Amino acid sequence: ATKYVVSLSVSVVFGSIFVPMLTKVCFIRYKHVQHASKQITADKQYKGIIDCVVRIPKEQDFLSFWRGNLANVIRYFPAQALNFTFKDKYKKIFLDGVDKRTQFWRYFAGNLASGGAAGATSLCFVYPLEFARTRLAADVGKAGAKREFTGLGNCLVKIFKSDGLRGLYQGFNVSVQFWRYFAGNLASGGAAGATSLCLVYPLDFARTRLSADVGKAGAEREFTGLGNCLVKIFKSDGLRGLYQGFNVSVQGIII
Repeated sequence: ATKYVVSLSVSVVFGSIFVPMLTKVCFIRYKHVQHASKQITADKQYKGIIDCVVRIPKEQDFLSFWRGNLANVIRYFPAQALNFTFKDKYKKIFLDGVDKRTQFWRYFAGNLASGGAAGATSLCFVYPLEFARTRLAADVGKAGAKREFTGLGNCLVKIFKSDGLRGLYQGFNVSVQFWRYFAGNLASGGAAGATSLCLVYPLDFARTRLSADVGKAGAEREFTGLGNCLVKIFKSDGLRGLYQGFNVSVQGIII
């Protein structure tokens, strides 16, 4: 119990410091990914990361870099608490009776499995906040009435009214895949994290694009699902199109 409290406290302290910093990085990536959409005319699309960083304060305001920060902060702390709780439970399932000295590979696989299962289970509870963060960061418009959402609560209510609970879990099937959490567990350092991200980034990219489609009428939606999203982007932009914003995400890992 003491170890749990200490670990959770450390996560809370570091989260309070670094989550707002990472929100800015995530915001830039979401905007860059969103502007890759063919529904946005070429002259209005961002030409790159620098163009994105320069134009956002001019077209919106400087605080827009932290749009979605509240959802990110609220999501972070219960997610950490749930992760710690579930990981201990899953360790009893996957590692019961396993000696890490004499059964190293079984212990290694069990540890990855418990971390992956804990992350996936935690996501079931906090995903609507993850989704809202994505939508708020991708919300276009200069300010005020020109924006689709006025804040976190307004975003959740509007999506729920238009698409129901299913709308708040758009892209959940992508996020909950165990490989994402296995990659996260393997990311013990910047290089390992970047390598892991190379493998899973196209799916995370697709999740972001699918999230931006929620709330639109059927004919206005750009994609019908995950497979359709990946195929359309690959056909129009090639493999490079599936890695839009990848360099920003790598910087987020390093930070």
